[in-house]
Amino acid sequence: MIEINEIIKQAIEIGDEAGALREQLQISVREERLVTAEKLTEDPNIWDDPENAQTVMQDAARRRNELVPWRRLKSLTDDNMVLVEILGMDVDEDSVKELQKNISEIRALLDKLRTEALFAEEYDGADAIIEVNAGAGGTEACDWAEMLGRMYLRWAERSGFDVEVMDSLAGDQAGVKSMTIEIHGQNAYGLMKSERGTHRLIRFSPFNAKGSRETSFASVSVIPDVTEDVNIDIREEDLRVDTYRASSAGGQHVNKTESAIRLTHIPSGLVVTCQNERSQLKNRASAMRVLKSRLAAQQRQEQEEALAKLQGKKLDIAFGSQIRTYFLQPYTLVKDHRTEYETPNAFQVLDGEIDGFLVAYLQYLAQQRINEE
Repeated sequence: MIEINEIIKQAIEIGDEAGALREQLQISVREERLVTAEKLTEDPNIWDDPENAQTVMQDAARRRNELVPWRRLKSLTDDNMVLVEILGMDVDEDSVKELQKNISEIRALLDKLRTEALFAEEYDGADAIIEVNAGAGGTEACDWAEMLGRMYLRWAERSGFDVEVMDSLAGDQAGVKSMTIEIHGQNAYGLMKSERGTHRLIRFSPFNAKGSRETSFASVSVIPDVTEDVNIDIREEDLRVDTYRASSAGGQHVNKTESAIRLTHIPSGLVVTCQNERSQLKNRASAMRVLKSRLAAQQRQEQEEALAKLQGKKLDIAFGSQIRTYFLQPYTLVKDHRTEYETPNAFQVLDGEIDGFLVAYLQYLAQQRINEE
């Protein structure tokens, strides 16, 4: 009886935890927003504007998918309350086993959903646009930039996100000078914002005949795709548009047409290239989306710097600062210098197993918010 009472106690406590987290994340409000979004999809005139219809359908699907684990959680906790009542009247072995199974599943769901509670910034739920650039160091740095790009691609694939390489500029001998990746999915930016900054690699050089120990740098920029949420006006006279033959994979087509696009925004000096599509029009549309997101990010940074100056604060600009070091020889270790999170499994990290770093950074930001209150 003592063991059964303990199991019942666990079921009640974990149900309370689930209820508290549900309230914290305003799941009832999200349910209402889903109802509103689904009503829009039922409008018989929606397909008069196919592009808008597609956006509405995708929004409803996204809201529906993000509520799936919460609905499962509610179902499990409701079942548990029924089982607790049954066990209060009569001890049933099958009911005890089902209760224990439900508790285990609820714990796993809560671990996953607690991470969602850490997404507190305005654009955390947006898609992420990642730009990796090789630092000084020639071939070594280009190889390191390509390794980082592959790490993000592998992480996105492992995590179930849709991912595409929008642009890639090959190094002179190996690796890439730059790479632009877009990751589509709920909270993609919220997770990937931890990667902004300079990443340092220490290893024995595979490109040096002496095999000497080398240090390489690559910078990573991460911005949210916010083109649907912000109004950025780009005048045609402020743009310089260059077309050229794509150099990425794509068969003979890439050698025959000038489908790649380079947009230069003259007032800001921002340059965006895209060559992953066969169509010049599609590459231009993708490049414009990235340019608008970069301009929006630039505006936010300027506003934050102005506010920090007024408040007498020294703003920590993550981009351009060394955030993480990857040691491959003579020992393996990856250490984040902001959160102090580290792991000796360097090669697994480079194969995309970076969740520990992402969650540690979200927890670090949450603690900073608490300290500032």
